[in-house]
Amino acid sequence: MLKIVSVEKYKGSTYQVNFEDSEPAFINSEIIAQYGIRGGVAISESDWDKVLYANEFRRAKERALYLMDYRDHSYIELFKKLEKNYDEDICYDVVDALAKVGIIDDRRYAENLAERLMVVKCCGYYKAVQEMRQKGISKELADEVLAEYEDTVTERIKTLIDRKYARKLDDEDGIKKVKNALVRNGFSYKDVNLALAEYLDDNE
Repeated sequence: MLKIVSVEKYKGSTYQVNFEDSEPAFINSEIIAQYGIRGGVAISESDWDKVLYANEFRRAKERALYLMDYRDHSYIELFKKLEKNYDEDICYDVVDALAKVGIIDDRRYAENLAERLMVVKCCGYYKAVQEMRQKGISKELADEVLAEYEDTVTERIKTLIDRKYARKLDDEDGIKKVKNALVRNGFSYKDVNLALAEYLDDNE
C-alpha cells in the first residue's frame, strides 16, 4: 500500500501528490477528483497504477486533440506522432477512443487527401498512392478513393504542362525531359505520351 501524506496544488490544473515513502507524483485535477485522491489515505499499488494510466491517457488525448485541431490525421499517422512521447498502449487507447467517436476517420481523411493530391497538385496515381501510404492510408482505401479521378488523367497532365513545362517543349530533348518529369510525378509513360501528343496537337 502507498500512504498519501498530502495533495497540494502545484500549478494550473496540476496537483502534487506526496507520499510517505516515495517520490511525489504530479496529477491533473480531474484525475484527482475522479479517483478521490486525498491526503491521509492509503492506496494499493494496482489502484495507483490505474491513476497513473488515467493521467497519462488524459495527457495523450489532449495532445491528440490539439494535433487534430491543427489538421486532420489518419489513425496510423496520429498514432506515430503520439508514440514519440507516450507508451504504445496509451497511444492505441487514445486513437481507438477518437476513432470510435468519429474524430479520427480514415475515409474522410483519405478523400480529402486524394482531392488535394489529384485536383490541387495534379499528381499521377503512383505518386498519390505513395503519399497516401506514407500518411497511414491502406492501399485498398487509397485505390478506392483515387478511382474517382481515373477519368482526369489526361486533364491533370495537360494542367501540369501548362503550369510548369510548356516552355520546355521546343525540341526533342526538352520533350524527353518533360516526359521524365511527368513520370516522376506519378503518371505512366503510356498516359504521358498520349496526353503530351494531344497537348502538342492542340498548341501547334
